[in-house]
Amino acid sequence: MLSAKADKKNESTYSYGKKSRDGIGKFYMGREISQVMGHLGAGWLERPKREQEERTDLLVKNMQLKPTDVVADVGAGSGYFTFRMAELVPKGKVHAVDISPQMLGIVRAKMRSLKATNVLPVQSTIKDTKLPPGSIDCVLIVDAYHEFSHPREMAESISRALRVGGRLILIEYRKEDPSVPIKLLHKMTQEQAIKEVSQVGLAWKETLDVLPQQHFMIFEKQAKKK
Repeated sequence: MLSAKADKKNESTYSYGKKSRDGIGKFYMGREISQVMGHLGAGWLERPKREQEERTDLLVKNMQLKPTDVVADVGAGSGYFTFRMAELVPKGKVHAVDISPQMLGIVRAKMRSLKATNVLPVQSTIKDTKLPPGSIDCVLIVDAYHEFSHPREMAESISRALRVGGRLILIEYRKEDPSVPIKLLHKMTQEQAIKEVSQVGLAWKETLDVLPQQHFMIFEKQAKKK
């Protein structure tokens, strides 16, 4: 949890300006933060063609999860990736983190129907994942970071939750590629993403070129220097 002093300092890192059609008029490191897709977008997340269009199967495969891993799906939405990961960590667990009670309601319904005992729904806030410090091996964020109204605070919360050596896998549509049919504010360049995430002690390790439309960026939590 951030102190009032740290909270005030972080807020000063944001700027405000004219809101574009798909933005909120709030800027972080030169990037306008986009509007949020709410629970009414759950159908789009679960669309039948998603695996074919985005190769979500390759995304999960390239996470290289171990059976005992403790994973967090931040911005889990309807749990599309949550339950795919849960199958791969039978001796671990998956925290399905979302700010929307309605989305978490969908996750809970799936837990019952799939009898998924290693999934834990977590209600986050706009600034805090509510994950225990030093408890997570891998955090996955798929097409959600660009919507965080407080990206600095959320990145700090994720960094606290990761164990040393733990990974953040950040998936965002490639803004560098005009052929990717997504609104501009819902895409990010690799350069911008690395610039933002590296502010909180997460070091960029590599970007895998395995997905047809998205960056697959891997960051690692570094040990604090003595």
